[in-house]
Amino acid sequence: MFRQFREEVETALSAALSSLDLPTDDLGVEEPPEDVPATLASSVAFRLAGVVGAPPPKIAADIAEELSVEGYDYLAAVDTQGPYVNFHVSDAYYDDTLEAAATDEAYGRLPATGDSVVVEHTSANPTGPVHVGRTRNPVIGDAVANLLDFAGNDVDRHYYVNDAGRQMAVFTWAYETFDEDDLEGEPARERVEYDLVRYYRKGNAFLEEADSEAVERAEAEITGILQGIEEGDEETYARVETVVDQVLGGMRECLERLPAEFDEFVKETRFMFDGSTRDLAERLKETDHAVYEEDAWQLELDDYGFEKNLVFLRSDDTSLYTTRDLAHHEWKFDNYDRAVTVLGEDHKLQSGQLRAALDILGNDVDKLENVIYSWVNLPGGETMSTRKGTGVMLDDLLDEAIDRARDEVETRLEGRTRDDDLDEADIDRIARQVGIGAVRYDIVSKQPTKTITFEWDQALNFEAQSAPYIQYVHARCCGIADEAAAAGLDASEVDPAVLATDAERDLLATIARFPAVVETAADDLEPHTVATFARELAEVFNTFYRECPVLDADEEVGAARLALVEASRNAVANALAIVGVEAPESM
Repeated sequence: MFRQFREEVETALSAALSSLDLPTDDLGVEEPPEDVPATLASSVAFRLAGVVGAPPPKIAADIAEELSVEGYDYLAAVDTQGPYVNFHVSDAYYDDTLEAAATDEAYGRLPATGDSVVVEHTSANPTGPVHVGRTRNPVIGDAVANLLDFAGNDVDRHYYVNDAGRQMAVFTWAYETFDEDDLEGEPARERVEYDLVRYYRKGNAFLEEADSEAVERAEAEITGILQGIEEGDEETYARVETVVDQVLGGMRECLERLPAEFDEFVKETRFMFDGSTRDLAERLKETDHAVYEEDAWQLELDDYGFEKNLVFLRSDDTSLYTTRDLAHHEWKFDNYDRAVTVLGEDHKLQSGQLRAALDILGNDVDKLENVIYSWVNLPGGETMSTRKGTGVMLDDLLDEAIDRARDEVETRLEGRTRDDDLDEADIDRIARQVGIGAVRYDIVSKQPTKTITFEWDQALNFEAQSAPYIQYVHARCCGIADEAAAAGLDASEVDPAVLATDAERDLLATIARFPAVVETAADDLEPHTVATFARELAEVFNTFYRECPVLDADEEVGAARLALVEASRNAVANALAIVGVEAPESM
């Protein structure tokens, strides 16, 4: 409804401006300031002041006088307040919102676009357990994929596996070189990546601390592994794959707890073994940007604003990670309409160079979009490193979140009035939904470009800025619906006109915005705006809940309010689903 209303406003405003011989290229249609009582407003009078030579309030009044609301479904009235042209909705706007949101469990989902989109996220090197510093990638990536799917796209979720770089060669060498007795400590958990990461740490420590001759011998073996992979030697790759697949399997188990699931794990060796990396390097050599300097083939990217050259082939004709990733992206372009990648801020330069190289190769780089996020730090500025074994593991974070959520749930049970006989299994389920939901919402609700300093108490805050606050609204909606059903209250045939209070109209107006929030968030790749909407919806619902009883109202009003509760439940559930937070039916 909000999307159609916005289209009607833009049409009517364009017609009025045209009839006044004024430009229509920038309509300035936006949600109005809080002190402007309208659903939409236009600030176009500000822009036109210099053109018309009159003060904005006078221009706004002239535009409003010229505007016609005849023939529109939802545009009912126009007025002005200072320099703003204000647009007001009809009763049909509220009526249709109630019917659509209350009867459609998929409310907010947009029509199919016909576009296929690949979202690549996480793609952490398979060197050990996932730590909190990397958690922002799967959480944001999964939310972006959910958002694009809800906006009508055909979405595939990919994890790009670095199985050909030096880190994996070091890991493979260490795994084959050292025995269990050589390793420090016991695995932190009984899962394979916690066991094998000790080999990786031991190998790195050896290369840093051993005598020069021993390090030289080790480096020769590591180089041999790298060369074997480059040449497509099956025996060498089988050795590396033994390590990669085991560690990746454990990492997948961890990520599934969030949950962050993937349609495909795409290995970079795929683009080495099929010849596409070699072909791409040869094509790059033939471009005007290619130079051979410092014993390596490089691309000069001055024309693209990069002073640093991009090395794409070493003197021994071995490829680099970026070369293989270029081949990977051309494969994406061949198979998808859009390619979205979620990257840490340390990849900004690399992603810019990659885009430039793809453009040089003749690709349509408009198909490539990046979501860049800043890091999650530990208090005191301590950095996280898998190689050194520092940092909070994601598994630990999720366990702690669930434990704290369970304590909160059990505390709330003491004063709980809803009678649905929760057993231990229910409490475990709710604790998992609430605890993991709190972590996910805390991460995805913040703008990705803002650095997060990880604090247990902030991440697990169960107050108004958190997932549990919103989840409780969904549970409350479910509770009201259950009580209404037991009382025989039916919301299948209602008169929306009886919903006349400010609390009821504010809730309907908020619910009506949801599809437009999805549309804008998907266009901008900003799932945090959906998280913000979910919190705002929860706040507006709680005002309605306090002021507008359902079961104690007369039957006609109670039925309409019950429909509004069901509409709220659908909107809250779908907003939470986009950001990857479960919507409990009881709490």
